[in-house]
Amino acid sequence: MSLRERVNEIRTGFERPFWVANFTEVFERIAYYGSSAVLAIYLSEQLHFSSELTGWLIGIFGFVVWFLPVLGGTLADRFGFRRALMFAYLVMTVGYFLLGSLSAPWLQGIRHALSDKWLVLGILMIPALGPSVVKPCVAGTTARASKDNVRSIGYSIYYTLVNIGGTLGPVVAWLVRKPLGLGVENVFRVAALSVFLMFLVTLIFFREPRQPGEPQVPSVLAAIKNMFVVLANSRFVLFLLIWSSFYVVFWQEFISAPLFVRGYVDPNANVDLILSVDALTVMCFQILVTYLTRRISAFPAMTLGLLISSLSWLILAFHPSTIALIVTLVVLALGEITQSARYYEYISRVAPSGQQGLYMGYAFLPIALGYFVAGPLGGYLVNYFGNVRHQPQQMWWVISGVGILGTVLMVVYERVFKPGETKRGGEATES
Repeated sequence: MSLRERVNEIRTGFERPFWVANFTEVFERIAYYGSSAVLAIYLSEQLHFSSELTGWLIGIFGFVVWFLPVLGGTLADRFGFRRALMFAYLVMTVGYFLLGSLSAPWLQGIRHALSDKWLVLGILMIPALGPSVVKPCVAGTTARASKDNVRSIGYSIYYTLVNIGGTLGPVVAWLVRKPLGLGVENVFRVAALSVFLMFLVTLIFFREPRQPGEPQVPSVLAAIKNMFVVLANSRFVLFLLIWSSFYVVFWQEFISAPLFVRGYVDPNANVDLILSVDALTVMCFQILVTYLTRRISAFPAMTLGLLISSLSWLILAFHPSTIALIVTLVVLALGEITQSARYYEYISRVAPSGQQGLYMGYAFLPIALGYFVAGPLGGYLVNYFGNVRHQPQQMWWVISGVGILGTVLMVVYERVFKPGETKRGGEATES
């Protein structure tokens, strides 16, 4: 096939909902990562929460964001992608706006009635509901609105746009906070404006993608019952628990890293801008790393990615500085690239026939569990090694230790259960 034919195939292979949904995903990611880049700073410096409380709140927020896609996809299938997307963008609009309005006079009555801790936790739960619906909607639209011959390209476009949003989000947060001088609160208001505009885009331009012969969507109750089918697979659940160690290590970039750098390295560091390095590295090196690791099977590649990301934090242990944080994030991203695609490949292979969608929903569980542990752990370590031991850089040995322990458990798991072996049909043995 000639290049011209291939370009024409791509041009005609996607229906309009594909482009609309993926366009809105860019701005949703800008809102999410922009808010995440300043959330720890906002809670600790503006609201004067302790590092432990900051970690707990962010951990719960991240857990909800990444756990609910297990059910979010079912809700989207039941009520339609268009209505689900519009609902999600409206909910996030309200949540981000309230988060940026905590110091507003019209909220003072509620602040006096409730403690700041419970008010902030309640408000954080509002924008947390949005991504759990958006992600399965956009991924599902990519599947439905793409022809078979270009569907893999469609997911590449989706993944690229997610990383563009992940790169631009922290940059936008920094622009709002520093050059424009609008303060941290307005980062959340800009996020609210971003997702509200995507509500309008969805309302005006998005049309429900349909494919002939689609199976009947199960009820929400049936989906909840199906969740326990996966939990009965003890080996798979054990793997998910072990793999959550990767995200305990990974999410520290949004939790303890901003607190550490602003508290013990440089109080004026533009941590939000620096956090864009991760997604930028992914975009620059994804193809190269994928090519270099192409001969490594999925499970060892995942284990290698975990080890690389775990060791990245030792750079800050040896040389605590903003430059060291940048280098740390580059190495962290290289570990992420090494494992990310292979992780989803592995999940798809171990899923029994007819349960691929169910198992792929559980792929988000380690991300959620990792966030839930990473928040309290990161906040505790910043306080203990910074305020009690007065050796803040030593905390990174603990973070790396968690990842190294996870690496060891991955090796043991591979030797005991031999997940790389295949059974009939080419699926990896797991159950």
